Amino acid sequence: MTKESVLEALSNVQEPDLGKDIVTLNMVRDIDIDGNYVSFTVVLTTPACPLKDLIKHACVNAIKLILNKDAVVNVKFISNTTTTRKDGQAVLPKVKNIIAVVSGKGGVGKSTVAANFALALAQDGASVGLMDADIYGPSLPIMFGLRGERPKMTDVNGKGMIVPIRKYGIELMSIGLLVDEKSAVVWRGPMVSTAIKQFVSDVYWGELDYLVIDMPPGTGDIHLTLIQTVPVTGVIIVTTPQDVALADAKKGITMFSLAQLKVPLVGLVENMSYFTPAELPENRYYIFGKEGGKKLADEYDITFLGQIPLVQSIREGGDAGIPAMIGDDALTKNAFEEFAGNAVRSISMINARINAPKVEAVL
Repeated sequence: MTKESVLEALSNVQEPDLGKDIVTLNMVRDIDIDGNYVSFTVVLTTPACPLKDLIKHACVNAIKLILNKDAVVNVKFISNTTTTRKDGQAVLPKVKNIIAVVSGKGGVGKSTVAANFALALAQDGASVGLMDADIYGPSLPIMFGLRGERPKMTDVNGKGMIVPIRKYGIELMSIGLLVDEKSAVVWRGPMVSTAIKQFVSDVYWGELDYLVIDMPPGTGDIHLTLIQTVPVTGVIIVTTPQDVALADAKKGITMFSLAQLKVPLVGLVENMSYFTPAELPENRYYIFGKEGGKKLADEYDITFLGQIPLVQSIREGGDAGIPAMIGDDALTKNAFEEFAGNAVRSISMINARINAPKVEAVL
């Protein structure tokens, strides 16, 4: 075996999402050969890659079937999270991907989805921040058990910056951490827009693979302010299966598809898809309708990211400050993990379409 023959064998391994082989995509590094032993590193597009095991299995098979059936193959992984952003950008310069989680109406579980999406990414090894941009109804301090806590300040190049609070492995910031939860935020639109801009410019987010932004419901000032202020990588639409929610979800899809905004849609996730009682985990009751979100995604030709069940433990965990991804319920964790995996695949494909990879191999 030689480095050249190993690369030739691995050129038969396809990256499932990007549709090219891993050698052409410059994903193979550090090939080391010693007799029948061969090791190499595969560079993933994200540390949260859900296809890691599939790629590893394909690499081992390629070496054994094409080169040497007795080969001992050691496949290592590192990640270089893809991004469409250019070096030196002034707004959030160290954040590679900014993902807005939106819904056309309230009450569909958008904050729950955003929180557990961020946690799923972090548990897979990504560096993640979570910004609560729902100024009028911030819920993340309750969901993360941060009631009464206040962020600290730090000096960054002579400027005072707010330091996000770290909890469960992610960086958190919310207006609920700055005001008393009993106090209503009675602000006009311009004040809210200013607050959103400060959450971007006056919070020290640091280096992140993903910044997840929990947006308020609807399609109003805050959404326009954010899109005009922040280079959003893509938008995730949250809906429930019922017709009322779907009608409002359509407005969100239409808004971000407008020519003057043209923000990529990562996809649509259907929350509260079915009810599963804890004592009957195999049963599904479609309380709000069946597969309305999937049909909507098909209608608008956007990626369907998955279904999240209506389970009592999700509500209990949110109220207790222990989100579902931190809890013990396997059903809900699996649902959020599948959704997050589909989302990061879609994000990587968005980045690949805008930032085509170099066609070269590293020996």
